Amino acid sequence: MGDIAVHEFITLDGVIEDPRWTMDYPFDPKMGSAIGAIMGASRGLLLGRRTYEMFAPAWSGRTAEEDPGAPFMNQSTKYVVSSTLRSADWSNSEILGPYSAEAIRALKDSIDGSLYVSGSATLVRALLADGLVDDLHLFLFPLTLGAGLRLFQEGSGPVKLVLNEAESYDSGVVHLSYTAAR
Repeated sequence: MGDIAVHEFITLDGVIEDPRWTMDYPFDPKMGSAIGAIMGASRGLLLGRRTYEMFAPAWSGRTAEEDPGAPFMNQSTKYVVSSTLRSADWSNSEILGPYSAEAIRALKDSIDGSLYVSGSATLVRALLADGLVDDLHLFLFPLTLGAGLRLFQEGSGPVKLVLNEAESYDSGVVHLSYTAAR
């Protein structure tokens, strides 16, 4: 049985939308190692439609020389949750159809290893609400934006997590690694 590992770049006020704001912070090699470890334990990607549509053109042309994550992103199976996407041209992509907790549970049961999720706010919120996230990796950036799409929206139900690890980087970014409290 597999698990779901979510990775998000997030601000102090919870914004995860359009993380171009991360460019103001130097990318620490230790952060690259942490993200690489999450990817390395994963056997596929689970993505929402919008993130898939952003990732496909950004990653499909990258090589390992340009980015060490490119082989994982391009060679792994990409499972896309979407009620509107009809075709997926990025290599090894499979459209799952609209969100279904049962379908995601069945997918988890069929995978030996993790499914890696990055971005995909709507999908991640649904996965959290349905208790399907096993590992939540928040890379917390030391800024507030005051507006934008937040991971935890007002009115969403409680999500209990257990802190596994916290690592800070010279840039001020902190990696918080959580597992679901069961």
